[in-house]
Amino acid sequence: MKSSTHAMAATGVLISCCAYVVLALFAASGRAGEPAGPNGETKEDPRFTPTVTWLPEPFPVEDSAATCEAEMKAYTEQISGTGVTFDMVPIPGGEFLMGSPADEPKRKADEGPQHRVRIEPFWMGKYEVTWNEYALLADRLDFDRRRQQRRRPTQWDEAADAVTCDSMIIWDFMEEEKRDGRPATNMSQLGAKMYCKWLSAKTGRYYRLPTEAEWEYACRAGTATAYSFGDDPTELDDYGWYYDNCPDLPERVGLKRPNPWGLYDMHGNVAEWTIDQYLPDFYGRSTGEVLVAPLAAVQTTYPVVVRGGSWDDDPDKLRSAARRASDPDWSMQDPQIPRHRLAHTDALFVGFRVVRPLVLPEEEEAVLYDATGADWERFLEYERECQEDVSKPR
Repeated sequence: MKSSTHAMAATGVLISCCAYVVLALFAASGRAGEPAGPNGETKEDPRFTPTVTWLPEPFPVEDSAATCEAEMKAYTEQISGTGVTFDMVPIPGGEFLMGSPADEPKRKADEGPQHRVRIEPFWMGKYEVTWNEYALLADRLDFDRRRQQRRRPTQWDEAADAVTCDSMIIWDFMEEEKRDGRPATNMSQLGAKMYCKWLSAKTGRYYRLPTEAEWEYACRAGTATAYSFGDDPTELDDYGWYYDNCPDLPERVGLKRPNPWGLYDMHGNVAEWTIDQYLPDFYGRSTGEVLVAPLAAVQTTYPVVVRGGSWDDDPDKLRSAARRASDPDWSMQDPQIPRHRLAHTDALFVGFRVVRPLVLPEEEEAVLYDATGADWERFLEYERECQEDVSKPR
C-alpha cells in the first residue's frame, strides 16, 4: 500500500430468531439523537432528531417516486437550487450469501462464516459522491452562492440550513481543479452522515449511508464470486482503480466498467463508509436463520466499517466481501485540538455513496441510521472547545 433489520434499541447485542440486530442506543443523558441540555432537557433540533421526522415535501424529480419495487426506476436527482445532479439506480430486494467462502484466496477471518441475508429494495448512487456534490455543504458553496445572489430561501433551503454543521473541512485536501468529477474524500463517518442529512433536506427524499449488508449485496449484484466480474484479479483493470493502475489520487467516477446492476467503482477508487460498527466476529453471531436487514448500530467512534477498497490498495482489498475497520490514525496530521469530528486529514482513500430505501423507516428505526447520541455528544464537546479557544485572549 502507498499509505498505509431493522434494529431496535436495547442493551448489549442480540441476534434473535427473527434475525434482528439489537444494540444499545440510549446514552445516560437522554435518547440517541436528543442530547441533554444543561438542565437535563432534550433539544428540538433537526440536527439531533431522526431525518424522517422533519423531511420537507419532495422536490419534483421525474421517476423518483415509487410505491412498490415494480415501480422503481433509475432517476437523476437534483439538489434543489444548485444545478448539481447525481444518478440513482434501483436495487431489487432479495437474499444473498454474505461473506466469503473459507477457500477464497486472501480471505480474512472477519469475512465469515458466510450467512444468508435478506435485503429490502432500495436505490443506490450510481457513482460515489463527488466533490461537485459534497462541496455544496463542506465548503458552504450552497449557502454562499445563495447569499451572493440574494435569493430568498426555499423550503428545502430552510430545512438544509437547519441541519448544516459549520467547519466540515479543515483545509483543501485536493486542488480545486482536480476535484471535478472525482469522489469526495477525507470525511469522517459523521461527516458523511451529516451530508446525507443535509441532502435529504435539499431534496425532500430520505438519503443515508448503506448498511454493510446492503453494500455487499449491491456490490455482488447477484454474483457469488470474489469480485462482481469473477474470481480473476487480473481482470480488475477493467472494473476498478487500485494500487497498480492508479496514480496518487482517486480517479474521476465512472471511467471503468459497471457491475451487473449498473453501479460504478464498487471495487476500488475510494473505500466507502457504511453505517455499521466494525465487529470482527459479527457474522459468527448468526443463529443460522436468514438475517433480515442486519445492522451493527454504532456505539463508539472507532472502529466502523468501510467497504470496497481504494486506489491505494492491493487487489485482494477490493473483493466484494473484504472488510476494513476505521482507525483514529486517519486523523494523525489533524492540527486541531481536539481533532476534527467531521474530517479525516489522512484518509484520501475514503469516501461514500448514498442509498435511499423504498420504504421510509419509522422514527425508532431511523434513529439507528442517523448520528447517534454519542456522535453528538462528542461533536458538541468539540464545538464548545473550539469556541473557548476562539474566545481566549491573544
